[in-house]
Amino acid sequence: MSERSKVIIIGGGFGGLSAAQALKSAAVDVTVIDRRNYHLFQPLLYQVATGSLSPGEVAAPLRGVLGHQKNTRVLLGDVEDIDPVAKRVLLADGASFEYDSLIVAAGSQTSYYGHGEWEKWAPGLKSVEEATTLRHKILYAFEVAERLSDPAERRAWLNFVIVGAGPTGVELAGAIGEIARQTLKNDFRSIHPQDAQITLLDAAPRLLMTFPEDLAQKAERSLAKLGVRTKMGTRVHEVDRDGVTLEVNGSTVRLSSKTVIWAGGVTVAPLGKTLAKQTGAETDHGGRIKVGPDLTIANFPDIYVIGDLALSLDAHGKPLAGVAQVAMQQGVYAAEAIVRKVAGRPKQKAFRYFDKGTLAVIGRAAAVANVFGVHLSGLPAWLVWAFIHLMYIVEFQSRIVVFIQWAIQDVTFSRGARLITGVAPTDFNFNNAVGGHSAVKPAVEKKSEPAVA
Repeated sequence: MSERSKVIIIGGGFGGLSAAQALKSAAVDVTVIDRRNYHLFQPLLYQVATGSLSPGEVAAPLRGVLGHQKNTRVLLGDVEDIDPVAKRVLLADGASFEYDSLIVAAGSQTSYYGHGEWEKWAPGLKSVEEATTLRHKILYAFEVAERLSDPAERRAWLNFVIVGAGPTGVELAGAIGEIARQTLKNDFRSIHPQDAQITLLDAAPRLLMTFPEDLAQKAERSLAKLGVRTKMGTRVHEVDRDGVTLEVNGSTVRLSSKTVIWAGGVTVAPLGKTLAKQTGAETDHGGRIKVGPDLTIANFPDIYVIGDLALSLDAHGKPLAGVAQVAMQQGVYAAEAIVRKVAGRPKQKAFRYFDKGTLAVIGRAAAVANVFGVHLSGLPAWLVWAFIHLMYIVEFQSRIVVFIQWAIQDVTFSRGARLITGVAPTDFNFNNAVGGHSAVKPAVEKKSEPAVA
C-alpha cells in the first residue's frame, strides 16, 4: 500500500484552519504547525483591548477544533525556514518535517513603515498579548488622570490618539468613546471620563477607504457623536513617550498624548521574507508573495500561499485585501486543489474571490455595512455585523458567551473584562509622573477639564 500524501499547513488562522477543515475527509495526512496553540478570531480582538471580551472568548484551542479529524495532527512550533527543493519545513528548535504539499498561511504583523522604535509607545493590535497591553494602557490612563491635579498633565493622559482609520482604527475609536462617555462615567471622583479626547488619524483622504464614500461619511458622523475627532490627510512624523508629531499640509503639529495606538499598516511575517528568498518569488512593497491564479508560487506548484501573505489578484487585476473572508476562501481552494492532485483529477479553475461585503462597527447599535452591494448603516448594519461575527466564531460555546456578553453590555454599558493586568510599556512611578513635582496628589475637587490637544 502506497504512503499517503503529506500536507503541511503553516498557520492556524482563518486561512490555515479553513484549509485543514476542508481536508478532513481527504486521503492525506495533514500537519498543522503554529507558534500558538489556538486559533484567534482577530476581528473581535479590539473588544479584548477595550474590555468587552476576555481573550478566551475570541480564541479556540487548535487541538480542540481539529481533534475530531483523524487525518490531522497539530504541532506547536515556530517555522524558521522552508527548503522548497528538498520539500522540508524547518522549525526553530531544530525539528524538520517533509511535505508533498505545503500551504503557507503565516499571516501578517504590524508595520511601522521603517520606524520600529515607535512600537514601544504605540502598540499595535495583532495578538492577544498586544490586546491586553492596549487594555492596560487605555484603562491605566484614566487611573493616572484621577490622581493628577495639573490640568495639562491630566489632559495628556485623557488624550487618546489612534493612528490608522481602517476598520480596526474606527472600531477602537468608537469603543474608547463608549468607555469614556458611558462605561466609566460614574466611576471616578476627580475627573470626568467623558472629557477624554479621542483623535483618529490617517494619511488617507478619508476614513474607511475600502468602503463606499457614503458609508464612510456615516461612520464619521457616528464617531463624532462619541466625541471622536478625525484628522485625515495626516502623516505621523514621530511617536514618543509624550505624544505624536504630525505633518499636516506641510506644517508640523504636536499632539500631547500618553496613549497612542497603532492601527495602521501591516507587513508580512518574517517567514514570508524567508520563503520569498528561498523560492525567488516576486513580492510587493509590503513583502506579500505574488502567487498565480492557482495560489501557488511560480516554479513551485506544491507550495500554496494564502491569506495576508499572498499577493493574489481579483477578476479586475486588483490585489485582494488581507481580510478573513479572503483567507478562508483561499484555504478551501488550496485544499480542493490538493485533493484533486492526489486523486489525479484535472486542475480546478483559477481562484475567484466572492466578495460578501465589508463591515465595521462604531458603537452600540451603530455600524456600517456594504453587503452584496447594499449599503446599510445604524441598527440594521449592526445586526448584520453581530450575526456574521457570531457565526464565524469557531467554537459554539464561545458564540453563546459572546452573545450574552454583548446583550449585557448593550443594556447596561458595562464591560466585564475591564482588568488592568501585566505591565504596559509606558508604566512608571506615580512619584515621577510629571517630572517629580507634586502634581500627583489627588485632586480635592471634581472639575471638568476641557480635553484638547
